Amino acid sequence: MELRTLRYFVAVAEELHFGRAAVRLQMSQPPLSRAIKQLERELGATLFDRSAAGVALTPAGVVLLEEAKTLLEQADQVPARVRGAVTFTIGMLGDSTDPGATRLAAAYRRQHPGLEVRIREADLTDPTCGLRAGLVDVALTRAPFDETGLTVHELRADPVGAVLRADDSLAQRGELKLADLADRRWFQFPADTDPIWQSYWNGGQHREGPVVRSVQECLQAVLWNGTVGLSPLGHNPPGELTVVPILDLPPSRVVTCWKKGETNPLVQSFVQLASTAYQGEWPDEYS
Repeated sequence: MELRTLRYFVAVAEELHFGRAAVRLQMSQPPLSRAIKQLERELGATLFDRSAAGVALTPAGVVLLEEAKTLLEQADQVPARVRGAVTFTIGMLGDSTDPGATRLAAAYRRQHPGLEVRIREADLTDPTCGLRAGLVDVALTRAPFDETGLTVHELRADPVGAVLRADDSLAQRGELKLADLADRRWFQFPADTDPIWQSYWNGGQHREGPVVRSVQECLQAVLWNGTVGLSPLGHNPPGELTVVPILDLPPSRVVTCWKKGETNPLVQSFVQLASTAYQGEWPDEYS
C-alpha cells in the first residue's frame, strides 16, 4: 500500500465524487478509479458504495479514512523531524566577541535554515576543542598545535601581546620583546596539554608559573599574581589589565580544522563561509 494511493483514497472519501477528487488531485478520473479498485483488492474490502445516486463510504472505508489521515499526517511530519534530528557541532575556544565568529554564525544560519547547530566551548587545554575525541564536527580555534590526522585552514593571523597589570613597570611600554619578560612567571597549561600549543603560549621557552585552564583563569592569574599572560591584540582585558604588543612572537593564527577524509557537506560549507567571514582585521585592531 503506497502513500500516494492513500492520498487518492482520502480525496475521494472527502469529496464523495470521483470527478471532483480527480480535479483536486490534478489527474484524470480513469487512473484514479483504477487505483481505488486496486486498493480494495489489496485490502480485500469494499471501500465505497457506488450507485447512481453517488458515492458513499462503507464501514471499511470509514475505518480506513481515519487510519489513512493519521498515517499521512505522520508521513508529512517526517521531513521536519529528520531535519530536526540533524545537528552540527562546532568546537570553539571562546573568542565569542570576535566579529568574524558573529558574521560566520549569521551566514551559516542563512545557508542552513532549520539546522540545529550546537556549540561546544573548550578550555585552553584542548586546542582542537574536542575534535580528536569525536565530540565536534569542526573546530574554530587557534594554531599552532599537533595537526596529525587533521586538515587545518587558516582564516586570519593576529599579532599577540603580553597581558600585564596596569601598574606593571612594563605596562607603559609601546612594545616588548620576549627577552623583556624572561624573568617573569608565566601561566602554564596542565601536563597533558598539546606541547606545540603550550610552547607557543609560553613564548617558545620553558617557563614557571601557575596552571590555568581558561581565559578567565589566565586573566585572574595576571591580576592577582602579576603572572605574564598572552593574548591576541584586539581582545579587551578588564580595566586593571593592559596588553602590550610583543614584536618577536609569531602571530596567533585563527584556523578552522576538521578530520582528514571528512566528507560531511556541512563541514565544507562551514569552511567556505568561515573563509569569507574572517577576512579583514579585528575592528579597532591593534591600537
